[in-house]
Amino acid sequence: MFNLTKRRALIVYYNGYRVIRTLHHYGQLRYTSKHFHYAVLYVNQDSYDEVKKKVQHLRSVKRVIDSARPDLDPTLTDLEQTGLYKQHDEDD
Repeated sequence: MFNLTKRRALIVYYNGYRVIRTLHHYGQLRYTSKHFHYAVLYVNQDSYDEVKKKVQHLRSVKRVIDSARPDLDPTLTDLEQTGLYKQHDEDD
C-alpha cells in the first residue's frame, strides 16, 4: 500500500544561484526565487536535523529557516487567544 513520509520544509537564503544545483541532493526542491534569493526545500522528518546542518555549511548559503507550519495548530480558530495576533485599534 501507499505510505506517506513525513516531510518538513526548509527556507534557504542564498547568495549565488549555483547553490540550487547542490540543494537537489538534500531533498525535494519545490520553489526557487531568483529575485529574492531563497529556495523552499522539503526534507524527510527523520533526517531533518542532519540535512539542516549540512545545508547551513554550504558555501553560498546565507541562512536557513525552519518552516513554522508543523508547529501551528490546524484547528486554530482565534489567533488572538494564542498570542500570535494582537488586535489593534486600527483593526476595528
